[in-house]
Amino acid sequence: MNQVVIGMVGAGRATELHMHAYNRVSRVPLRFKTIAARRPEQLLPAKELYGFEIATYDFNNLLNDPEIQVIDICTPPYVHEDMIVKAVKAGKHVICEKPLSGYFGTDTDPKPIGKNIPKAVMYEKLLSSLDNMKQIIEESGCKFMYAENFIYAPAVAKAEEIISSKKSRILYMKGEESLKGSSSPVAGSWSKTGGGTFIRTGTHPLSALLWLKQQEAKARGVPVRVESVLADMGTVTTTLSDYDHRHIKARPNDVEDNGTVLLTFSDQSKALVIATDTCLGGSKNYIELYCNDAAITCTLTMNDMMSTYFLDEDNLNEIQLSEMLPAKTGWNNPFIADEIIRGYTGEMQDFMEAVYFDRAPKSDFQLAYDTIRVVYAAYMSAEAGRRVYL
Repeated sequence: MNQVVIGMVGAGRATELHMHAYNRVSRVPLRFKTIAARRPEQLLPAKELYGFEIATYDFNNLLNDPEIQVIDICTPPYVHEDMIVKAVKAGKHVICEKPLSGYFGTDTDPKPIGKNIPKAVMYEKLLSSLDNMKQIIEESGCKFMYAENFIYAPAVAKAEEIISSKKSRILYMKGEESLKGSSSPVAGSWSKTGGGTFIRTGTHPLSALLWLKQQEAKARGVPVRVESVLADMGTVTTTLSDYDHRHIKARPNDVEDNGTVLLTFSDQSKALVIATDTCLGGSKNYIELYCNDAAITCTLTMNDMMSTYFLDEDNLNEIQLSEMLPAKTGWNNPFIADEIIRGYTGEMQDFMEAVYFDRAPKSDFQLAYDTIRVVYAAYMSAEAGRRVYL
């Protein structure tokens, strides 16, 4: 293989993050051939900005191109499964943004589905579709690479190195991603996102905690699995007046804007995952590990590598300080090399090496499967008001 030829689907924020990371990949020659999206106001500028040779509105053009080896899916989650299946059947390796999939409703479901379809029904139908997807991917022989950047964040990768080397027992874990809501106009609808803040943002720390626990199990040579899930979720921003809502972007229709989930593992260790759309001041991302012989904190954002203080925003239009920060005045902690610190660079380096050198990626279908299964078990637990055993 002389180079890895990439086809991209989507031209939004996820594509931007992936492309910045691709540009830092070393040792693997890349060719950005075709980008596909639906909206011309996004597609055409993205083609020029990221250096793709071709722009198209038709996903099939990627499937039918014999030169394209990898299809990077950066679309909304309700089309993930269909695109994944078509891509691997066409012999393409797949990179897929989180979440892997979800339940998005049928033509006969009463609307809105987030308020009318029992989460237990969603859970069972999701598991059926996941098993079908797993079989198709395995039969294709193509690689599936799950774009979960948290496990590639340098701090999380270092934590894994320490845990594996010391063979530490992780007794308790905590992870969070919270912000002030999503800029996506469809984020409040279950039929488009498969859930609310917990599937949109909570999947990041959840995947990292599941992955770290598996690395501990591997180092110690013992099997560990999630035994049960206990969740509490709700929607609070709908109780705000227009004035009180003015700083928060969350506009939930039939989804949650806060979720707190407790996992119990088969070795009786615990993990707490927090996700909210009610956090002002920028996005909050961290992982904490309480071990038998160590304490480890991984702060992705907001970190303290740099502090700034501005009295005005003159000439700062092109300077990004952080995600979801409404103003640049006052004291702030800017993102420094965000594509590295939050793991996007390590993620794409691993994926491109997996294709180029024909090896398994670190973030694979099993992690994607385990994550979305726990997410929907959590939705079922929160609705039923009880612990769910897996």
